[in-house]
Amino acid sequence: MEITQTLPSSRSWLRQLSWFDWLYAVLLLLGASYALKLYAPFMDGYEKAILLGTALSLAGLGWHWKGIRVLMLVIAAVSLWSISLYQGDLARADKVFFLKYMISSQTAIMWMCFLYAMAAVAYWVGLMTRSENIAQTGTGLTWSATAMGFIGLMVRWYESYLIGPDVGHIPISNLYEVFVLFCVITALLHLYYEGRYATRRLGAFVLLIILAAVWFILWYTFDRGAHEIQPLVPALQSWWMKIHVPANFVGYGAFSIAAMVAVAYLLASRGWLTQLLPPAALMEDVMYKTIAIGFTFFTIATILGAMWAAEAWGGYWSWDPKETWALIVWLNYAAWLHMRLIKGLRGPVLAWWAIVGLLVTTFAFIGVNMFLSGLHSYGAL
Repeated sequence: MEITQTLPSSRSWLRQLSWFDWLYAVLLLLGASYALKLYAPFMDGYEKAILLGTALSLAGLGWHWKGIRVLMLVIAAVSLWSISLYQGDLARADKVFFLKYMISSQTAIMWMCFLYAMAAVAYWVGLMTRSENIAQTGTGLTWSATAMGFIGLMVRWYESYLIGPDVGHIPISNLYEVFVLFCVITALLHLYYEGRYATRRLGAFVLLIILAAVWFILWYTFDRGAHEIQPLVPALQSWWMKIHVPANFVGYGAFSIAAMVAVAYLLASRGWLTQLLPPAALMEDVMYKTIAIGFTFFTIATILGAMWAAEAWGGYWSWDPKETWALIVWLNYAAWLHMRLIKGLRGPVLAWWAIVGLLVTTFAFIGVNMFLSGLHSYGAL
């Protein structure tokens, strides 16, 4: 065999980027620069750094994961179109056809819910009939639902400022908004692993956890009217929220995927759906990788949360119920990774552990708000 066949490309990594990669990065930076030009007087230095850092991070992500570039451009284009239709008047949401039925924040989020439900159906039908075409439809619907969810959040951000400059805030401040965030981040992580490891058949399981969040969004909307935009409580009026909350939900989304992959793994290990699901070794590997990435982001979020607490309450740690349960979640997944990497543990034990880990994480996320009180009680149902 020729030696040149085994050597890496002599071209540098940057030279391997296409013109579309560079155009994508330039558009992101131009968008960030334009936002700075418009809103710099209302932003402090930290918020400006977060904006530029987000643009650079999305550029790097798009270079690594080509599929997300089109998604980001669609989100930007449709969000800007929606914003232009408002013409600075929130009342137009009920008057303009496209705002009323498609791309106001609330209608976009409702479309997200519908499309995720249809994606789940397509994934399951594709799995049970072994139809790759139907399963691929599930993938397309998941991309579409994710786009609508992000569009809904971006437009909601703008709508909050139309209510009043003192009301305007990034839409990740209450349970309604963060459940939307959970849906889109979990779906994005799934789409990444689906494309990288050919795990489309696991979409049927991952969409179940997203559907649970969709059910909560619909219940919270129609039973509690929680979709109404409210001013931020004082504790959340900080730039820390813009980095702490998204990092947390990358962790939550990754842990959720690991648990649903664990369910599929256990079903396959018992002889159910064995011929329909990916090999056990691949599912174990995806389970490990999602927990590893989730643990990394959850660790970052916990550190950011401690720094935020020091600024807001004067101390890094107060053993508040939310903080205590965050520590329990962190220790649980640290132990999971230790047992796999150091002790070499494999098989059903780790799968059951991943499922139990999600239950612990769910209680830390929402159970604490329901049953315990503390400094983080602003997210109560």
